[in-house]
Amino acid sequence: MSELPDRRLLLVHAHPDDETINNGVTMARYVAEGAGVTLITCTLGEEGEVLVPELSHLASSETDQLGEHRIGELAAAMAELGVTDHRFLGAAGKYRDTGMIYNDEGNADVPPETRKDSFWQADLLAAADDLIPIIRELRPHVLVTYDQYGNYGHPDHIQAHRVATYAAALAGIPSYREDLGEAWDIPKIYWNAMVESRWREGLRKLRESGDTTTFEGMDPEGPLGPFVTPDRFIDCVIEGAQYIDQKMNALKAHATQITLDGPFFALSNNLGNEVWASEAYRLVKGTAAPGPDGLEHDLFAGL
Repeated sequence: MSELPDRRLLLVHAHPDDETINNGVTMARYVAEGAGVTLITCTLGEEGEVLVPELSHLASSETDQLGEHRIGELAAAMAELGVTDHRFLGAAGKYRDTGMIYNDEGNADVPPETRKDSFWQADLLAAADDLIPIIRELRPHVLVTYDQYGNYGHPDHIQAHRVATYAAALAGIPSYREDLGEAWDIPKIYWNAMVESRWREGLRKLRESGDTTTFEGMDPEGPLGPFVTPDRFIDCVIEGAQYIDQKMNALKAHATQITLDGPFFALSNNLGNEVWASEAYRLVKGTAAPGPDGLEHDLFAGL
C-alpha cells in the first residue's frame, strides 16, 4: 500500500459541478496544504440543463451525450482546483442522473417517473458497497456530503447523503464484508451548509441593486425554506479568499451548467467574490474543536 498523506478528505457529491459550488475553496486549500483530497461523484449529470446553445444537442432529450461531456468538464474543474483523485461511484455512468422537478412549494423533488438505472432507484446497500472499498482504501479523516434533504431536495443529493452515511457506518464495522478491505471508522463527518444570515445579506444586496429575478421569489426578510442552515448549527467555516480565483475558474469549467450571467455570478457582481470564498459546514460526527469565535476554521481541527 502506498504511503497515505497525513490528512485525508473525502467528498461525496451527486453530479459534476456540485463539488465546486459547495467545496471549491475547501478542496483547493487542502490540496495546496498537501492533504489528500478525493472526490466521488455519483452520476454524470446526464439530465442537466445545457446552457451553451451550440451544445444543446447533447441534452438527454436529444443525443443524450451530456454525461460524457460533463466528464471532461469535471476533469477541467478538478485541474483548476488541483484535485488529482476524482472518481465516479462504481464506474462512470453506472448510476444515472435522476433529474428533478419543482413541486408546488417551489422545492426540488423526484420526477413522477424515474428510470430503472437512475441513482434514485439504486439499491442502497449495493451503492454503499461501491463506496466502502474507497473509504477503506483511503482511510479518510473527514467525510463531506449533503444533509438529509440533499441541501435543496434534489433526489440525487438525497441519495448521495444516504449512500455516504450508510457506507461510512458499514465501513467501520470489522466483520462487515472483509473482502472490501480493512475496517475504517471516519473520525469526522460534515454536511455542506448554506448559512442563513449570509443568504439573507446576499439577497438583500441583490434586491437593493434592483435585481428581482435572481433567486426569484425569495424574500430576504421572509422564510427561505430548508436549503439554508440556521447560523447556530454552523460548526466550521472555511474562508479561502486566496483560492477564490481557482474556484471561479473551476465553476467556469462546468460551462454547460453555470453561466457567467447566471445566479452565481450575479451574487458575485453585487457582493464581490467573498460570497463564494466562504464555505460552511455542520459537524454531524466527531468532536468539534472551535476557535475563540466559537467556530472551527479547519475540517481537521482536533484530530
